[in-house]
Amino acid sequence: MSIDWTALGQVTAVSVGVTIAVVVVFALGVLGLARVEGAREDGGGGTSPLGVAQSVLCLLACTAVVAYGIYLIVPQFH
Repeated sequence: MSIDWTALGQVTAVSVGVTIAVVVVFALGVLGLARVEGAREDGGGGTSPLGVAQSVLCLLACTAVVAYGIYLIVPQFH
């Protein structure tokens, strides 16, 4: 049995890169939610449209990545 170290390194690099990207996008989504809360506290009930859009887009992107991962793992979905 031989191990293809190049392929193993590529899989590791892509896994680490995607993990970091998902964490960053999730953090940006949480930041958007914090902007909405900050605008609510400062403005007396108003919302920040930029914060809402940022949080929705980022959290939808995270949801899409997780759904795609589940699709790849579960063989009944293919």
